[in-house]
Amino acid sequence: MKGEETRQRRKEGRSRNGERSRHKAKAKSKHKESKLGTQGAEDDTLLLPPKQPAEAKVAMAKPQEESALVIGLQVLLPYLLAGVGMVLAGMVLDNVQHWEVFKKITEVFILVPALLGLKGNLEMTLASRLSTAANTGQMDDPHEQWKMATCNLALIQTQATVVGLLAAVVAVLFKAIAKGYVELNQAAMLCASSVMTAFIAALSLGLVMIGVIVGARKVGINPDNVATPIAASLGDLITLSLLAGISNTLFKYIDVSYLSPLICAVFIVMIPLWVAIAKQSPPIAEVLKSGWQPVIVAMTISSIGGLILNKTVAKPNFEGMAVFTPVINGVGGNLVAIQASRISTFLHFWSMPGVLPYKMRQHWPNPCTTFFTSGVNSKSARVLILLVIPGHLVFLYTVHVLQGGHISLTLSFVSFYLIAALLQVGILLYMADLIVRLMWRKGLDPDNFSIPYLTALGDLLGTGLLALCFFLVWVINGPQMKLGN
Repeated sequence: MKGEETRQRRKEGRSRNGERSRHKAKAKSKHKESKLGTQGAEDDTLLLPPKQPAEAKVAMAKPQEESALVIGLQVLLPYLLAGVGMVLAGMVLDNVQHWEVFKKITEVFILVPALLGLKGNLEMTLASRLSTAANTGQMDDPHEQWKMATCNLALIQTQATVVGLLAAVVAVLFKAIAKGYVELNQAAMLCASSVMTAFIAALSLGLVMIGVIVGARKVGINPDNVATPIAASLGDLITLSLLAGISNTLFKYIDVSYLSPLICAVFIVMIPLWVAIAKQSPPIAEVLKSGWQPVIVAMTISSIGGLILNKTVAKPNFEGMAVFTPVINGVGGNLVAIQASRISTFLHFWSMPGVLPYKMRQHWPNPCTTFFTSGVNSKSARVLILLVIPGHLVFLYTVHVLQGGHISLTLSFVSFYLIAALLQVGILLYMADLIVRLMWRKGLDPDNFSIPYLTALGDLLGTGLLALCFFLVWVINGPQMKLGN
């Protein structure tokens, strides 16, 4: 009897223990699921793009499947068109440098790289940001597409107005340091010319960029490969033509003391309107708060390049600087912007801000990693650097045919020029790999932060190396150097 009671108690105890274990397991699993669900919801909200249909996922994966040939073919035509645009911009600068306004107010030359750099600071950044959004399916919805377009345009109008004004202030400060005084009417004219040029160029190029990216997405072309070259092809020519025309017109009316300050005031008063529109999109509102440092630092770096141009362009030994400066600077900025945009899209696709994906786990890669591995970004770097010499030969021939510049295309000049261009692009592509990884590790979006630094560095390197190229040609050839035109 006692034995039966004992066995019964054991059975009941085991059943109770089993129930307790099952209850604990269920409670634990529910807790775990709720915890994971909460965490997953937070991660989805903060980091992950919304769920995409199968077609969108295929489109998102497309950049990873591109071969070197596909990259080269997609980049080649826009790259050559961009180069032709830069050659035409160089021809414009080569022509307008003899206008009275450029001779009397030489600080306009300081504005040239700074305002051309806005193409890298604003339009190329816009193109990179929208290309990433298009490749990750965020622009497939028409309502979202319209919202992103208007908010991005408002953002770049705000930045263009502020940076245009600051670029003029930097040019005035350089003149004040060099000459020891400031002429207020010339300073006001510089500010008005810079702000108006930056505003109109940013608006027109921004509209073109949006159309190009939406169109490229619809026809199945990767926007990363075509958007930035098209921005480059139009940006330099439009910006230089606007700067020359506006500054020449305002110079004619420089005695009308209220005209230039009034123009500046109108554009400054419009800033709150653009800010209000830009804040409709939370990501753009964040860029509006945190995106000023790279744009302003890039403008300052480009202005140093402008100072080099200002000091060399009028010297007999450096005749021809004006026509080649937009070409070498534009090609370098164009190629590095393509690479930075592609790396940024890769990171957005494969990882989350703050964490590098396994394929890019090195924090500080060496040049061999950048150019000689099997990864898709290394592949695109090789394609882009291989385009440098053939592209520049085409552009040099175009300049020669159009009779631009004031230096004959001797073997020594072409050799030094191609070495300078190759060195510039090689440094820029390696710096793109470093800077994009650094920005991503710090939780910053490379689309907003990397391209301004890289294009400004391209302006400084290009102008400095080009000046060195002219100096070496003069040292080798001396008085025997043949001048054209």
